[in-house]
Amino acid sequence: HTQGLRTTSTIMFGHIEGPLAVARHLMRIRGLQRRTGGLTEFVPLPFVHAESPIFLKGRARAGPTVRECLLVHAVARLVLDKDVPNIQVSWVKMGPDGAVAALRAGCNDLGGTLMNESISRAAGAANGQEMGP
Repeated sequence: HTQGLRTTSTIMFGHIEGPLAVARHLMRIRGLQRRTGGLTEFVPLPFVHAESPIFLKGRARAGPTVRECLLVHAVARLVLDKDVPNIQVSWVKMGPDGAVAALRAGCNDLGGTLMNESISRAAGAANGQEMGP
């Protein structure tokens, strides 16, 4: 950011962390933005567990619930407020219905214009290849 480059910010949640870790992460993102002004958006990324090595080894839970996803997106909007103007929901991670719910919960950006998305799908996500009209 000191070189004038703007970036996104993220959190992957629903694997090994608890609510306190998410809250601390949001506060750090807000602090970074207040110091640098270099963040364009915040993207909460729900953990996709099905084929993830950390889950298969028994070291992570089976991802967040839909309720947890909506809470993280909504709380991010409240904490980051005007500091980080855009909160993005990934339809690849949450599916079309989850993305609509997150937009209603405070997100203002729909992410995932992808061609042959492979990372989430390799982890077991059902979305990401294409969304028809």
